[in-house]
Amino acid sequence: MPDDFSFTLHKTNGGARCGEVTTAHGVVRTPAFMPVGTQAAIKGVHASAVHASGADIVLANTYHLMLRPGAERIAALGGLHAFMNWPYPILTDSGGFQVMSLAALRTLDENGATFRSHIDGALVALSPERAIEIQNLLGSDIVMQLDECLKLPAEQSEIERAMRLSLVWAERCKRAFEGAAPGRALFGIVQGGDDPALRMVSARALTDIGFQGYAIGGLAVGEPQAVMLAMIEEVAPALPADRPRYLMGVGTPEDLLEAVARGIDMFDCVMPTRDGRHGRAFTRFGAINLRNARHAGDPRPLDAQSPCAAARTYSRAYLNHLTRANEMLGAMLLSEINLAYYQELMARIRAAIEAGRFADFRAETRERWAQGDIPELS
Repeated sequence: MPDDFSFTLHKTNGGARCGEVTTAHGVVRTPAFMPVGTQAAIKGVHASAVHASGADIVLANTYHLMLRPGAERIAALGGLHAFMNWPYPILTDSGGFQVMSLAALRTLDENGATFRSHIDGALVALSPERAIEIQNLLGSDIVMQLDECLKLPAEQSEIERAMRLSLVWAERCKRAFEGAAPGRALFGIVQGGDDPALRMVSARALTDIGFQGYAIGGLAVGEPQAVMLAMIEEVAPALPADRPRYLMGVGTPEDLLEAVARGIDMFDCVMPTRDGRHGRAFTRFGAINLRNARHAGDPRPLDAQSPCAAARTYSRAYLNHLTRANEMLGAMLLSEINLAYYQELMARIRAAIEAGRFADFRAETRERWAQGDIPELS
């Protein structure tokens, strides 16, 4: 594996960690939130605005880019960074989530998954080796192993079968990744559903295989938050302390805060842009539903103290109007505001860890969310 991908742990404060991931396309400050650009685009937000929000890295989707426009075409056009005009780090997931979400359109065996394309019905095979090949063609800085993600709750026998299949695929992915370009990394993915013993089997086996980073997958897929946090508490301490830890597909601001407290370094989720398209804003006061009629005559901005210009300068009344009128601008502004809030939260978390006051920050932030959107705090 390449030697110039690195993770530096700068500070720990309780279970929380602050550090840097170095890649060929730049440094990622951790804890980090990665905006999701499934099809090489953050929905409704220009790449320059994504970077201006404070994002160091974005995520793109192997399965969707494999289908359209095709990994080979993107490679011929200079790779994913040039294709989407994002010269900073990119992580690509492997298609494992689609193994779950598109279960009705695929078959599965030890060799991999075969999908019937949701675009044109064509049969497309995704093996561990092909998943790595696609991500190499895209030029991803962080490549994810192919795994099988299960929706919870599930039978223990199914959870164990999927976990052990994912371990077999992890070994195949590592072999396929040998000889990758310098500055890039392959992450293994811990599976095991909501069974702590199976999670530990997976974590130990992946550590024995050896990866440059480790993800915890198969959470936030139907289980209560308490179960998710319990699994993180089990798994995170079992992973190498000198490697980044990535919690896949999570989540709400509260999820991020609580997972950082349990030792997680990296996150991704569609929530900031998806909820923005539906009129929901994330702020230091908690979530605000801009479709609510009470905002129709409110001249206040969402947050006069926000570093995001859109949150400071557009009135709640205007955002309410855009949202209720289904104007595209409303979805765009709220997506930008939400991404900026997530990055602001990450920046404040990093500063609190560096200052040795993460526990206080965590309590203060939760108290502010609990107080809600009251005018005195605007």
